[in-house]
Amino acid sequence: MKQSRSQKESLGKAVLHYAKYIAEAEGYLASRGITLTDAHTAHLGLVVEPLPGHEQFIGRLAIPYITPTGVVDIRFRSISGEEPKYMGMSGSETRLYNVAAIGQATDFIAVCEGEIDAITLTQKCGIPAIGVPGANSWKRHYSKLLQDFERIYVFADGDQPGSDFGKKLAREVQGVIVINMPDGEDVNSIFNKQGTEFFREKVAA
Repeated sequence: MKQSRSQKESLGKAVLHYAKYIAEAEGYLASRGITLTDAHTAHLGLVVEPLPGHEQFIGRLAIPYITPTGVVDIRFRSISGEEPKYMGMSGSETRLYNVAAIGQATDFIAVCEGEIDAITLTQKCGIPAIGVPGANSWKRHYSKLLQDFERIYVFADGDQPGSDFGKKLAREVQGVIVINMPDGEDVNSIFNKQGTEFFREKVAA
C-alpha cells in the first residue's frame, strides 16, 4: 500500500521524537554490542513519552524502516523480555529493513533475520546487510532486488526456521551463499562472542 506524504511525515516526526530518549536504552544496547553512536546512525529510539496511538509501545525500542522516500514503518522491540518480542503499528505490511544497503553495496550483500542483526553486520562488521523481520517473512519479489549482486551471503539463524530460510533463498536467488549460525545463535550473539573477524572471514573473496 502506497503511503501518503502526510503519513511519512507523521512517521518521521515519531522517529525524531523517540530518538531523544535513546540514551535511556544504553544498557540494553550495550548488551547487544551496539553503541549510542550506532543507535543514532540507525535512528533508533525509545518510547518513553508515547505519541497518540502508541501507548501500547511504552518502554520499547523504536526501530524505523527508512527508504529513499522517507520513513515507511516503525517496529517496536521489547528490551525487557516482555512478550511479544516485536509489535507493529496497525495496518503495517512486512518490509525489508535497511534497504539503503542495496545502494551502498558493491559486488556482494548480506541478508539476515531481524533488524539488530542487520545493524550488527552493517555498522559493526562493515558488511552491507538487509534484514528480514522473521524467517517466514521473505517475499518472492524481494529476490529481484538482489539479482545484480555476484554474491549474496545469507546469515541464517541457528535453528530450523533459519536453516529453512537459507535453503529457500538458495533455491530462489542465484549467487546465494548460506552461512548457518551455530545452534541457538544468531548474528548478534556470535558477534558478541567472536567479534568482527568471524564475519569478515566469511565474506572474504
